[in-house]
Order: sequence, then C-alpha cells, then structure tokens
Amino acid sequence: MTNDDGIDSPGIAALTRLAVAAGLDVVVAAPATQSSGASAAITAVREEGRTIVERRELPDHPDVPAWAVRAQPGHIVVAALTGWLDPAPDLVLSGINHGANVGRAVLHSGTVGAILTAAVHDVRGLAVSLDVALHPTGERRWDAADDLFPRVLDLLLDAPPGTSLSLNVPDRPAEAHRKLRHARLATFGAVQARVDEVGPDGLRLGEVEVGTEPEEGTDGALLAAGHPTLTALRPVAEDEGRLVPDWLAHAERVRA
Repeated sequence: MTNDDGIDSPGIAALTRLAVAAGLDVVVAAPATQSSGASAAITAVREEGRTIVERRELPDHPDVPAWAVRAQPGHIVVAALTGWLDPAPDLVLSGINHGANVGRAVLHSGTVGAILTAAVHDVRGLAVSLDVALHPTGERRWDAADDLFPRVLDLLLDAPPGTSLSLNVPDRPAEAHRKLRHARLATFGAVQARVDEVGPDGLRLGEVEVGTEPEEGTDGALLAAGHPTLTALRPVAEDEGRLVPDWLAHAERVRA
C-alpha cells in the first residue's frame, strides 16, 4: 500500500481500513511527505547511498507494518518488489488520492505512477482517487469507496498479472452515487499546471482547474455527472480494453 499524499494522509488510512477488512495481508510504505505529480519517478533522498525509511505506527491499525519513506511512490514500489519486503507483494494498492485522477493527466500522477510501476513487474495494481476540488471546503467523504472497493478488488484479483485499474469516486455519500461506469480517458485531466510567474532567477508553476467540458463518455464527464468510474490502464499493443466493460456487463446480467 502506498500513495502520493504522504504517510499521514487520511486517504491512505481509509484505504488501509478497506484492505484489512478485505482480508489482505497489508504493508504500508508511503512517502514521508507530499509527492503529488511524481508520476512513476524512482527518485529518493539518500544518505550514503541508502534510501531513508522510518518505521511508523498507524493510529487505527497499530498491527499493520508501516513505513514512511523519503522517496517517490514509484521508488517505493520498485524497492518493495525487488528485495526490500519479504515476501514481495503480489498486489499494489495506491491512494485514496485527494483529488480525481482522470484524463491523460494520469501520466503525471504519483498515485497512478505507483501501479504502473507495479505493472512493469507483472504485479496487479489499483489506484483509488476521490473527486475533490482544487480548493475544497467542508469535510471529505473518505468512506465513498467503501461499497465499490470489494467488487473492484475481486475483478483485479481475477485479472491477468500486471493489470492496472484506476477507480475514481465522487466525493459524496455512496447512496448519492450513480452507477459505476467503465470510462476512457478524457483528453485533459481535472487540473492542469501552468506558469504563474517568470522572473530572472526562475519561474513558478501553479495549478488551475480545467475550464472546458470533458468529452462525453470519458472519465471526467462521467465523474462530474456523479458516476464512479473504472478504467483499465494498459499498453496500446494489448487487448481492446474490454476487461472493465465486460465485467460490468456480466455483473448486470447476474443482478437481473
């Protein structure tokens, strides 16, 4: 279990709760500080060539091994899968991210970068993100994924090794969600970077919410309409992206 919001974020506490409830053998290893926008970078803070790690105790799960790592989530996943943890994890969960990860901008997400790094090692991964505004007010619904997580986890565990799934959930009570939908990536994400200031000694990047409406049927559009969305992130050379829609269609037939 990792994320890009840091070891102390409420999102990773929520995802840990869900993973433990699902019966998984959980180890948490997350960045010591905020690492959003890290993509799949494998950089770290090192002393004498060693990545710096610190043992932590999670308030609600003191029995779950937890580590704060001064590194990006991609680096943490590589370390976990190539000799740090014994046995090596056979599943990587990432999130719950404070903010949606939609559109082609998922390329820049450290939350998504963690599971894409796992896929390089033929390990299944799930990124979970909560659709939060860039400058939110009020309390977040960190329980919004509770009903969806067990279903999506079952799909992932039955999927081929190296499968990467991205689940985005509206920041509202589960009873206010519309139906879970398969979604393709929108052209842009919910937030974009821009240069706010240019000076003689450097420049300053800021973030702005995308003002244009996402294309119909994409993750951004469906999420804005109140649908949780699920997307399989895959190499172009693979199948035609039928994993999620076929699974959802089967679920509908079973319920009928």
